[in-house]
Amino acid sequence: MDFTPVTAVWEITMGCNMRCDHCGSACAAPLPDELTTAEALDLCDALKRVGLRWITLSGGEPLTRKDWPLIAGRLSRNGIKPNIITNGWLVDEDMVATARENGVETISISLDGNRETHDAIRKKGAFDKVINAFKVLKEAGHTSASNTTVTRHNLDQLDEIKAILLENGVDLWQIQIGLPMGNLAKDREAVVDPATIDYLLDYCHRTTLEGKIKVFPADCLGYFTRKEGLVRRLSMGSDTEVVWQGCNAGKRSFGILHNGDILGCTSIRDSGMIEGNIKTRPLYDIWHDPGAFDWARSMRKTDLEGLCSRCAYGETCLGGCPNTRLTINGSIYSDNPWCAYHNVMEATRKRLTRYDDPDDLMTTARSFADRQEWQSACLVLERVLELDANHLSALELYGFTSFQAGNFVQAAQANQSILKQDPENAYALKGLGLSLHRQGRSLEGIGFLESATRQDSPFRRDSLYDLAVVYQELGRPDKAGQILEQAGMG
Repeated sequence: MDFTPVTAVWEITMGCNMRCDHCGSACAAPLPDELTTAEALDLCDALKRVGLRWITLSGGEPLTRKDWPLIAGRLSRNGIKPNIITNGWLVDEDMVATARENGVETISISLDGNRETHDAIRKKGAFDKVINAFKVLKEAGHTSASNTTVTRHNLDQLDEIKAILLENGVDLWQIQIGLPMGNLAKDREAVVDPATIDYLLDYCHRTTLEGKIKVFPADCLGYFTRKEGLVRRLSMGSDTEVVWQGCNAGKRSFGILHNGDILGCTSIRDSGMIEGNIKTRPLYDIWHDPGAFDWARSMRKTDLEGLCSRCAYGETCLGGCPNTRLTINGSIYSDNPWCAYHNVMEATRKRLTRYDDPDDLMTTARSFADRQEWQSACLVLERVLELDANHLSALELYGFTSFQAGNFVQAAQANQSILKQDPENAYALKGLGLSLHRQGRSLEGIGFLESATRQDSPFRRDSLYDLAVVYQELGRPDKAGQILEQAGMG
């Protein structure tokens, strides 16, 4: 896979004029190893070389770094569009004018509640500074945005926040959940529970349909619901369906820390996931190192735990936001209950325990399979097999639906169970062969496929075709052609 970076987040300083309760970076004063102006400008040129198109300057509070206009200007001249996330305290007419002169596209200002809540989270007077910043941006005709970090402390204030944003003409609104990192790690009880994800996606959906402000669910908020897809599509102005494509960290985006450390995402503060430092190694070399960002680039669905390891969307999603899993569960490979689709599947699994009629369950499973709702079908079939482990029809359908869901281990196991009952079952031999091939065990798989082709069954022709496909995928078009000739399909 070709990994080309498109966007990045750069924490240009750890210095900040606030001490926010939910600050993931636990920012305070600038640190002594912060990049110098010269180093920062050299980095701007290095970002051009790797082909970056957008970058967000954050902190800390980025505006406390006096040379931020030089950095933004160099980025802009290099064809990279800079945006700024700020707490708004230092936003005034001069700052906005300077930002425009240096190519800053969007200025996003954090707003986390009404005056009382926002000031309690940040510091007294912070709310009024935000309102003033919005007014300045509106008067200047500059694109304005706001980001809200949702915790239990402000979950019930979303309508108030929205009203404030609309009143002040804010264009864009990003909603994200607070994770137990940095300062918020001291208040884990403030982190919203998994069920809140559905509420937030519903809220984003309703707000989007109102058409008054564009809402962007952050990468920690999703996944795979029709409402989420519609919100992302409308907010992005897309004519086609927008489906979550997984975390971009280390693949199409990366993070830069104040000292020049390069990592997949600035939210992931694990020192073991730092790929290098631009003071000692060129950014181009860090990004293109074959072993760089291995945790992201090499991760597969089978590396995940729990329901995520068998999710129909797992190979694309890879468990959603890795930082959610890391901060909440302690591992980027853990299951992710902070996922809307995960919640639906878990609820389905719990409901199924109330049903104990295999025939009724099979009817439901076939209905799901007909609609290509593979994971739902798998869950129903797992319930059938809990009731009767040797249910032949359930095993056959489970092998098929598991394969379609990308769960090749489970597909192989289902077909092996069939073969214990019927060693010459051509359908199971074919299914086992394909499942082993998809697991990288192609030689074993070919053996079972060849056995399937020797059976006098309605599946012989299909088995020959599947065997030809396997050889084609293994780079043996000659062998594939011979098999198709044999099957009369050449």
